[in-house]
This record gives sequence, structure tokens and C-alpha cells, in this order.
Amino acid sequence: MTEFSRRGLLKTGVAAGVLGLTGLPLRAQTRGGKLTAGLGGANTSDSWDGRTHSDIFMIAAAHGTVFDCLTEVAADGSLVGELAESWEASADAKTWTFNLRQGVTFHDGKPFGADDVIASLQMHVGEDSKSAAKPIVEAITEMKKMGDHQVQFTLASGNADFPYLMSDYHILMFPAGNIENAIANGIGTGLYSVVAFDPGVRFVGKRVPDHYKGDGAGFFDEVEFIAINDNTARMNALMTGQVDTINRIDFKTEALLKANPNLRIQEVTGNQHYSFPMLTDTSPYNDVNVRRALKYGVNRQEMVDKILLGHGAVGNDTPIGPANQYYHSEMEQLEFDADKAKFYLNEAGLDSIDIELSASNAAFEGAVDAAQLYQASAAGAGININVVQEPADGYWSNVWLKKSFCACYWSGRATEDWMFATAYEAGVPWNDSQWDSNDSARFQELLLSARAELDSDKRREQYHEMQQILRDDGGVLIPMFANYVQAVNNRIVSPDTVGNLWQMDNARMAERWSVA
Repeated sequence: MTEFSRRGLLKTGVAAGVLGLTGLPLRAQTRGGKLTAGLGGANTSDSWDGRTHSDIFMIAAAHGTVFDCLTEVAADGSLVGELAESWEASADAKTWTFNLRQGVTFHDGKPFGADDVIASLQMHVGEDSKSAAKPIVEAITEMKKMGDHQVQFTLASGNADFPYLMSDYHILMFPAGNIENAIANGIGTGLYSVVAFDPGVRFVGKRVPDHYKGDGAGFFDEVEFIAINDNTARMNALMTGQVDTINRIDFKTEALLKANPNLRIQEVTGNQHYSFPMLTDTSPYNDVNVRRALKYGVNRQEMVDKILLGHGAVGNDTPIGPANQYYHSEMEQLEFDADKAKFYLNEAGLDSIDIELSASNAAFEGAVDAAQLYQASAAGAGININVVQEPADGYWSNVWLKKSFCACYWSGRATEDWMFATAYEAGVPWNDSQWDSNDSARFQELLLSARAELDSDKRREQYHEMQQILRDDGGVLIPMFANYVQAVNNRIVSPDTVGNLWQMDNARMAERWSVA
């Protein structure tokens, strides 16, 4: 049994077992002390219900801190076991058998086992479920308990990525028969148990003694996450020593952080992207020519230069980035072109168009400025954008998926199918452009075909075509990919390799970092 990479997994479609625990550091770590993090991305509606998690505060507080998943994407991108010790698949990747760790208990003392896995997954399905993990779990046609510590999943069709999907931060493991209480009080199997939790304000956790991960993870005695959504306040908290680390630094004040000898900047290139989704089931965005006009109306390089200050790269209206295996690097880049934007408006039977674009810096830092840059560049093509500045608190619940055109951010996903199944498959809860009409038929056909394809070369061809379709016809404008840029006090040690799947070391800094 050996650890395997995503590339190897996707090539064979069959996973061998995984030895060792998750996210192990590259050097010995000091035990003890406290980590205090100042994090944006908090809301007063936050809870321990993993189905609702959408931003970094609760992602970091939940998976890898209070709760665990079956698998984990390590900092180097490899897939390792968390509550699953090993797994194997049938030759067609349709049946997966997971062997669970023994000797694991929840924070209330209940032993962890197969019943908890099945109950935790069943939370995400049902007619009224709004969980982003619903399409992942709905693809499972049967969950069978093979023993107290073994579960077998049968899928509707083969999926070479299935073990990766079990690391989704929504799919936390809860105690069967006590799920409501576990959600109310934060009862998981993670390295830290809940001491205090005030939604949208703070979380405090203490290290669990005799945890199953032993001395290989969870080096702090205590962790505290303070909700600081305001960018200036977050930076000041770090500069004055109130917190040890912050996410989403303000690029305009980066020089101040760099000038402080007690601080260091972490910059990681991943698949995080900033976007402007259009509801394609709503006029005028149901017209592909309007969507194409809007795509030619944005100056992408200007956004990278002025919003990211160079900490990223231009996007090409596909969420698949350079950190993905099947990134289509040779696809022609869309460039700002007012004449082409006008041409497609005319194709839609329009000389000009008036639209509203909802934006808030809760979506991403600089979102309002980015919307205003877009407003200025598009005006020359007869696209008149009214930028509506939305309140930060409640932005994701009140604006995203509700307004017909808005600012958004995605962290990306480790595999192409995971990203597409989360936000582009027809009918999934987080399809933020509702792009499931007739003009997406070819895309949807390829999505199902590529998911079950075990030949890597054939998969590459299919994913390349899908990226081309999204660029030309899709309902999401993705002008830029943004690096993760965060800052850390030198009293805190982080491993040499920092994860690029989510912010803050795959949102697992409580597990992987330590006091110097």
C-alpha cells in the first residue's frame, strides 16, 4: 500500500490503500502554544452544518479542526486518508470500498464507524437539500455497511475522482443518531474540540488529548479564529500582534507588511478565480450573443494589473486553471475588443444594453473596484453597467444565485470533474449561471463521459473541448485567477509546502502549523 498522486489515480482509475495520517509536516514541529487567526469570510449565519459552508472562516474551523472528512488533499496535492485508512475500486471505478480507521472517537466519546459515514452522506440528499455536495452524494446509488469499519459505495457510473470527492469540506463526518446535536454544538472527530463559538465573531478550540492523529498533526494547545471581514482591520490586527496570521491581504498595503521584520508573506498559485456569473435562464443573459458581448467587453489584463497588482493571471472564462491536470493552456485567450462586443450585441438585435452588476468586497477583495473597471471598459461597446454595491454581511445568501449578474469568487477544485460537478453540471445547487439549457447539451454530455473515462488521453481531449465550450458559450465570465496571498507572524512555523487548494494551507493551518 502506497500514497498516490492525483495524476496516478486518474491514470489508473483504481486507488490502492494509503498509509500514514494526513498532511504530515516536512520537519519536526513544536507542540504547545496558541494560534490566533484573523479571518475574513465570516457571517452571522455561520453554523457547524457543513452543508452550508461556503467561505474560509467556517471551512477552516470545520474540516481539519473540529471535524474530519474521509480523505484529505495534502499540501503537495496528493490524496491521503483521513478517517478512511485505505480504499480500492472495481475495474470500472463504479464500486468503491473504503476501510475506516479504528479507535477513532467523536468528542462526546462515541466511537466512529460505518454507520456514521452513511448517515453523514445521507444528510446531503433529499428533495429540499441545498448542499453543494448533493450532486456528489446523489451519484451514489447504494451505500452498504460491510462491517463496523468498512463501507462500500456503488455509483451510477464510474468515477475515477471519487476518493477526491470524499475530501470535500461539505462532507464532514457526524455521529449517526446525534447529528442535530453535533451541528448545534460542533461535535466531530477533529483535532480540536469546541470551547466557544459565536457565529460571525469568533471560534475557540482546544487540542483533543490522545487524538488518533497522534503527534503528527495538531501542534497547538489552542486555536482561536477571529472574524475580521474588514481588510484594513485585519491587517492592523496582524501588524499590532493581535493575531498571528491573516488571509486575503490588501495588495495596496503589502509593502507595509513586508517592511515588518516579524512578518512574512505566503503567496501560493492555485485555481482560485474571480468571476461574474450571469443567470442564463434570465433575459438578456439567455442569449448567447449577449454573453459573448459581455466577455469581449472586459479588459482582463487591466483587472490583473489594478485589482491583483500582478498577484495572478488573466482568466479565459473557464474555472480550470494551471494547477489542474487537464488545463487547456493552448486555448486562444479572449482579449478586450470593443468592436467584437458591439458585433455580438448587434447579433442579439441590440445597439446597446443596460444591465446591473451586483458587487461587494465580501465576494473578493477589490470586487467593487473590479466591477467599476468593467463598467468603464464595456461602456465603449454600448454596454452600460450600473454597479450596485451590496452589503458585505449576507452577500452570499442574499445576492449570489439570486441576482442575475454579480461578482463572485471560487477557490477551484483539485480535479476537473469536481469543479464542473459542483458549479456547471445541469441542476446542481451551486450552478451560479444556471447554465443547463439546450446550448449546454454538448458540455453536459462530455461531463458524464469524461467522468467515467479511465484513459487519460481521452479524458484530456474531452476536458479541453469542455473548456472551449465554456469560453465561447458559457454563462460565467472569469477575467482573472488570483494567487492566495496571506501573511504570518514569524512566531508561527508553517511547512515548506503550503497547500494551494484553499486559502490558509488548504484551510488546515490549525492542523499543520506550529509555534516556532
